[in-house]
Amino acid sequence: MSGRPPAVQLGLLWGAAAISAGALALVAPGLLRRVAHVLPPCPLNALAGIPCPACGSGRATLALARLDLPGAFAWNPLFTVAALAFVLGGVAALVLSLTGRGVNEPRTLPGPARAALVLAVAANWVWLFVDGR
Repeated sequence: MSGRPPAVQLGLLWGAAAISAGALALVAPGLLRRVAHVLPPCPLNALAGIPCPACGSGRATLALARLDLPGAFAWNPLFTVAALAFVLGGVAALVLSLTGRGVNEPRTLPGPARAALVLAVAANWVWLFVDGR
């Protein structure tokens, strides 16, 4: 890949990772369940009794592997959106890279985009508190 422009390399890598993650989730959901059983519980939830911003993302992954979108959103809406964006964005990046265009590495996000991300994480965390997960 060294002869390809960085934007094409990034698109190919992202696409390969996204397709691999999606295929693994769909082809080997039993493996995901076995891995989920050996993972430790959320330390913040175990120690303080409150959910962390990522609480439920493991169960959301299992729901996504079953193609249960409502279940995945119920466990952790922000993670579900991020996982779907990762896979769909990776497929788009792969297509762009195969056509020679690639994707540019984002260096910095504009202030409004950073603020929107902080608000999304905060809103997701509030959801996890209210939902009691």
